[in-house]
Amino acid sequence: MTTDPTLPLPADILIVDDQPENLSVLMGVLQTRGYKVRPVTSGKLALAAAHVLAPDLILLDLNMPEMDGYQVCEELKRDPNLRAAPVIFISAFNEASDKVKGFALGGVDYVTKPFQIEEVEARVSTHLELARLRRQLELHNERLEGEVALRTRELVAANACLAVLDQAKSDFLSLLSHELRTPLCGIFSTTEIVLDKYAKEPGAVDYPELAEMYAINRKRLVTLIADAELLTEIGTRTGTNSESPCWLEQVVNHAQGHALPLADSRKVRLSLPPLGLGQVRGAFDSLVRAFQSLLETAVKFANPGTTVHLTKVVAPEEISLIITAEGRTIPAVALPNFFSLMKIANPIASGGDLDLAPALAERIVRLYGGTVVVENLNPPGIQMTVRLKTIRQFLTLDKLPTP
Repeated sequence: MTTDPTLPLPADILIVDDQPENLSVLMGVLQTRGYKVRPVTSGKLALAAAHVLAPDLILLDLNMPEMDGYQVCEELKRDPNLRAAPVIFISAFNEASDKVKGFALGGVDYVTKPFQIEEVEARVSTHLELARLRRQLELHNERLEGEVALRTRELVAANACLAVLDQAKSDFLSLLSHELRTPLCGIFSTTEIVLDKYAKEPGAVDYPELAEMYAINRKRLVTLIADAELLTEIGTRTGTNSESPCWLEQVVNHAQGHALPLADSRKVRLSLPPLGLGQVRGAFDSLVRAFQSLLETAVKFANPGTTVHLTKVVAPEEISLIITAEGRTIPAVALPNFFSLMKIANPIASGGDLDLAPALAERIVRLYGGTVVVENLNPPGIQMTVRLKTIRQFLTLDKLPTP
């Protein structure tokens, strides 16, 4: 008769008893139930048989000459290949101390003599099933450990790639911020000399327009380099400004002062900042630069003659500053990447290119535990919401620190 490979093999049970009549009874019961049974009459033979082929379960008599069941169990549990096999002791003794000693050595159960056939069947079946479930659990854990190890290796490789890309970005920004300063100074000086000479020539009626164009682009380049340098510092967390409590009202006032020249040139007004903004944690100069960038971004989306509004929403341990501009909206394709570095290639605001301003502001705010989100409005316009964690302080207005 051939064996069906799709069916599980019968459990292999090793019976150890120096009494042949006991072996005969147990063999008859277990073989009738379909188990494979190997009977041996001594502890030494049991160990030899187990080493040849590890059994699924062992029925082990305690009271045997030369080597008793306790000694056999102790030897079995020392062997890594055999310790998983459940051991059920067979004993005519029914003392609690005997059972405790057997359990301490690694036994899982007891069968007392004279045998109760139903009890033997139940205990053997139960512990075989428990052993099967335990093996399944071990295999499942091994598979999980393998999957976790594989996933960990994949994540390590992915992080290494991201680190390379991030380093390349940082190197580019560092190059932009440091290596370009010297040649740009030469370009600026040469251009200013040329413009001065041109201004003295007859017929140089277009000089004011050329000078203004030069001043605008010079300022843009200088700002771009400064923003790139600050982005590099944020990316490596090596800024020169120390983090400390800042009065947010002072931050916003300074930011508005820096953003006012652009607003005036676009004929856009800036509303007065709200009062009672409290304190937040961060570097004062960096936060000023973040809010200046956001206000200038709003100005570039605002229609001439309109006002960029700044309002507040106070919540427990948090404050939200909402910057609203009436005018142009952000194209839908650009909205998800609005704060992403170098993701928006084309001008999307009527007031000029945004350069690094949105990305810089978002990274500064995020560095200090805050968030910035942007959305389009209807009627057309944009709204940027800055959320920052506030610090509970009980200082009077006359004790405001000077930045």
